[in-house]
Amino acid sequence: MIAETPKASYYAVIFTSNRTDGDQGYAEAAERMLELAREQPGFLGVESARSADGLGITVSYWSSEAAILGWKNHPEHQAIRERGRSTWYSGFQTRVCKVERDYRFG
Repeated sequence: MIAETPKASYYAVIFTSNRTDGDQGYAEAAERMLELAREQPGFLGVESARSADGLGITVSYWSSEAAILGWKNHPEHQAIRERGRSTWYSGFQTRVCKVERDYRFG
């Protein structure tokens, strides 16, 4: 589903990852992180996709850089990130961008 974001400008955090084999609690943790992110001040929405070979891209949208830092520093999110490094991901990259413009159809 396409996230309903406000009129620009706002921020996007792009998390690109390669998964390891097996679930090992990943689905449950991912659901919890989505639930927790939705409770954070400044959270605007999220879009996520994963291919059969394990490549995933999740884009979360935020009202400000301060909101992004609040999410990054949330204790439960920090713990899950550590588990991602040790268990769920063979590699990942995070990019933070300011959305200056967006265009819509439909």
